[in-house]
Amino acid sequence: MKFERHSPSSLNLFCASPSMFVLERIIGRRQPVGSPAHRGTAVEDGVTAGLMDLNKPLEECCAVAFKTYDRITALSGDKRREDFRADIPDMVKSSLEELRPYGTPSKCQGFVEWRPEGLKFPIVGYFDYYWEDHGIIVDLKTSEKLPSAIKVAHSRQVALYAATISDNVEARVAYCTPKKRATYRLENTREHLNALHRIALCCEQFLSLSDDPEFFKGITVPDLESFYWNGSAREIAYEIWKI
Repeated sequence: MKFERHSPSSLNLFCASPSMFVLERIIGRRQPVGSPAHRGTAVEDGVTAGLMDLNKPLEECCAVAFKTYDRITALSGDKRREDFRADIPDMVKSSLEELRPYGTPSKCQGFVEWRPEGLKFPIVGYFDYYWEDHGIIVDLKTSEKLPSAIKVAHSRQVALYAATISDNVEARVAYCTPKKRATYRLENTREHLNALHRIALCCEQFLSLSDDPEFFKGITVPDLESFYWNGSAREIAYEIWKI
């Protein structure tokens, strides 16, 4: 078992579903990414193209997004593939309308690393967009439904990004659905960062229990009612945990 660093996504997974964390991060059986996540990646590429060139026509931004989507879903067996592809133009358009008023970002997809006291491994991540002149960092999230506030998992994520750049950076999350959009400002950045630190400490205590993946299979049980175990993951649960 090789473990070298944490990420907000892995720590959030550890919180939400320890058994899936064991499956993916300890046993090494990563689950396939579905069309919704691929759509998010594609939309972000199209939006980035439109932010780095504020005069780029929407059609060209969408072409960038379609190219990414078609490439990463080429071998996908997801029956929803074309349905999610159809959402891309509206989501790219909406996201650009939301973010272009900030101007061209100083940085896109910037790497951050945090090594707080007491942790064996660093916590790392990549932020989406940073406007140094405004002192604002924004993470773009695509979603089926528009949340009324920043989700807790996303709060931990953007708190890490903001804190590693500067104490004076304001973190925001922009949500975009096929029909709606909204941007929320993160409150209590330090509290969310501290929570991420505490989760990482618990995760490392968990990992320190053994070097044998079989041990972790023996102390976790999947919740098959959870969306984490939909589809092929449920078959894997039967295979590994015999339930």
